[in-house]
Amino acid sequence: MIKLSVNVNKVAVIRNSRGANVPDVLQAVDVCIQTGARGITVHPRADQRHITRADVLTIARRLAPLRDSVEFNIEGDPRPDWLALVHQVKPHQATLVPVTPGEVTSQAGWSEHTAGDTMKATVRKLREAGIRVSLFVEPQPDPIRWAKQMGADRVELYTEPYARAFERGGAELEQTYKKYIVAAELAHALELGINAGHDLDLDNLALFRSLPHLAEVSIGHALISRALFVGLENVVKEYLKVLGS
Repeated sequence: MIKLSVNVNKVAVIRNSRGANVPDVLQAVDVCIQTGARGITVHPRADQRHITRADVLTIARRLAPLRDSVEFNIEGDPRPDWLALVHQVKPHQATLVPVTPGEVTSQAGWSEHTAGDTMKATVRKLREAGIRVSLFVEPQPDPIRWAKQMGADRVELYTEPYARAFERGGAELEQTYKKYIVAAELAHALELGINAGHDLDLDNLALFRSLPHLAEVSIGHALISRALFVGLENVVKEYLKVLGS
């Protein structure tokens, strides 16, 4: 069964645009869980433009009694304050994502040229703390082999290239999706779990869910955007139905 982890960052974006606590991120977390999502994802950035440190701590407390049934995934670049927060909270999973200064959203996964010594040490310390480590990578053989060398438990395949190819369709979609299949098969052969995320939505997920060995998808922007029109409970149900959960 493919797990749906709902990224609630965009709820915090709306809240932060006005101040106070409306909409309540914690209420969004509750609705997602009560509707059947088995994962919650957050990405606390250095500028705190959406999810804040306080949000992470509050969500962690809410999820603590549900630890056996709902996973908490914290994404982010491995800067010192992010690492300290992750080690404090001890989520089920830490997803390490490269960040480019000034970016609006993630633009790429880690490449095989990323310095290895620091990453290996970071991954090792997280795993020693009992935290599963996923590295956000390009869907290509070399970055996946690099992730294995870094000691990761999983890779999260960067899916924006797939989403753009899906929009165009035809031979481009077929060729692009084949690259993801090759990437997934390699990761599985290397005993890496497989997650995926970035620009997945109800339309393109209908194909992507057939990716071999796929364990988890993390979806935020498309899910929360649709929830504005049909409601969060309804849209979580829609995604669970597509995933066959």
